[in-house]
Amino acid sequence: MATPRYDAKTNDPPLIERSSSIKSYTTSRATYPRLRVFYRKHQHADKLPTSPAPVPLLAIVHGLGGSVAQFNALLTSLTPIASCLAVDLPGCGVSDFAPRDWDAYSADALVELLETVIEDHRDAAAGQGVVLIGHSMGSSLAALLANPRKPTTGLHEHVLGLVAICPTAGQFTPDQVRMMRAGLCIPGFLFDLWRAWDRRGGLESPSVHRFVGSDADAETKRLQYMYNFQSRTPVWRRMAWGALPTYSKGVPSNGIASLDIWAGLDIPVFLVGGTDDHVVPPGEVDKIASVLADKKTDSGSEPDGATTNTEETPVANGAAEIPHLPQHPKKVVANIKLPSPAGHGLLYALPTVPVLAGLISDFLSAHVTGRLSLGWQLQYLCRDGKWDVKNLEKWRKVAPVSEPIGGVFRAIKTLREVDEEHCPRVFVEKWGDTIKDVIDISHDNPVYDPRGLDVGGIRYHKFATLSKVPPNEAEIRGFVDLVDKIRADQRERARADGWKDGYAVGVHCHYGFNRTGFLIACYLVERCGFTAKEAIDAFAKARPNGIRHEHFRDRLYVRYSGVKSDA
Repeated sequence: MATPRYDAKTNDPPLIERSSSIKSYTTSRATYPRLRVFYRKHQHADKLPTSPAPVPLLAIVHGLGGSVAQFNALLTSLTPIASCLAVDLPGCGVSDFAPRDWDAYSADALVELLETVIEDHRDAAAGQGVVLIGHSMGSSLAALLANPRKPTTGLHEHVLGLVAICPTAGQFTPDQVRMMRAGLCIPGFLFDLWRAWDRRGGLESPSVHRFVGSDADAETKRLQYMYNFQSRTPVWRRMAWGALPTYSKGVPSNGIASLDIWAGLDIPVFLVGGTDDHVVPPGEVDKIASVLADKKTDSGSEPDGATTNTEETPVANGAAEIPHLPQHPKKVVANIKLPSPAGHGLLYALPTVPVLAGLISDFLSAHVTGRLSLGWQLQYLCRDGKWDVKNLEKWRKVAPVSEPIGGVFRAIKTLREVDEEHCPRVFVEKWGDTIKDVIDISHDNPVYDPRGLDVGGIRYHKFATLSKVPPNEAEIRGFVDLVDKIRADQRERARADGWKDGYAVGVHCHYGFNRTGFLIACYLVERCGFTAKEAIDAFAKARPNGIRHEHFRDRLYVRYSGVKSDA
């Protein structure tokens, strides 16, 4: 079968394509005439608090031979919590290969370009901060942007945190630099011949296996082959050359971030490596974490408690309290190595990206500002009553009861006492032979009289959880224990009363999608042998559209991935 060819301009994911534009930027070193810039403003930016500053801008930096498109899956999770910015560096992705001067692709030149693009989108007048998220060489460029000593830019004063995915420590000896430069001097046509040889086999080529592993799923391999195909040899050579340091009397300068640059960071830093990364060894994470932990800083970092973990943010008078937004969050160093099959492409590989997205969201909300928690944002924005006309019409369009889920549950929407079709009396008539218990996980008192269920033989259980926020550990444990007790009781009642098979536990929040799906999925994983993906898919199949909020799904993937960060 012929190997497909790919073109960056015709293979953009819809999210990237809809929010991209072509722009020109001039720095002190060069003019970059046609760069693809992705910028998606937070949908509710104007409704969220702006004092002392707006929610931080998330700035994405891709690596050597990469592109904005590689972050598509991650951006799906990040765009709901903040405005997001990314740029295809010159000659990468959709951006034109111009200029062609080698100096325009040095690390320092690219850092200056990135600063220019970021400042063009950051709300400087409002004091908006920036969180940098880089992959591979992009992590090093981000570290240079965040370090107050290198280069001489002012952006570092506004950087609130850094997430480094598959980062490199950037330690090259003079001999290594000489060998690499000699290799980069090989004529371009020989590079192209080597790359063609490396791509032999298409989706099963050595180049694909090196980045995502030979056992990767077909879609991940397709993505990796596409990214390999889009990477241009002359651009790769220039960026690789510019990443190498210059030695003078044994002292390195320029090039990508070395350990002394990493050590100079005094902000929250989250380092993520892949156990099966054959491009950047996962041990690089340990090297960087070590120098960050050893380096003592005294830059006026805010004290413990400066940020708020919003999963524990209290709710007062029906509205979410506003978490603190520090101008300089306390320095925290967290690191994690995702287990197999996490390779260099872990940010777009289907098995790993949901876990990565959840870990990043957790880190940002816990250590940068609780305002970056989607759960808190939704709570803050949801200040209207549950039963205004808009929400009532939305409720009416939701199916009352799902199909069976895992042989245990039925997801339902909350009943309404005054509704003619979904009130306790009618529910008992329609579903009393099937649904024997109802667990109400909504936070407020029910808008129906539970006694109407009890009279009809359906037992009612109240287990309150907060709207818009994924249930915490205590809530998950409580729900699992409650369902265990209900199922044991149902088995006794079934024997005593001669029930037919197929009886179920009904669960509802308001509409019966997010919190309901989350807790049902937890039970399916912990008690019924499902994987997180199988549980999420089973819920979606039984209740079309499934768990709608991305941060709920991300949290499930993180919880059942078996990985924890070392903070």
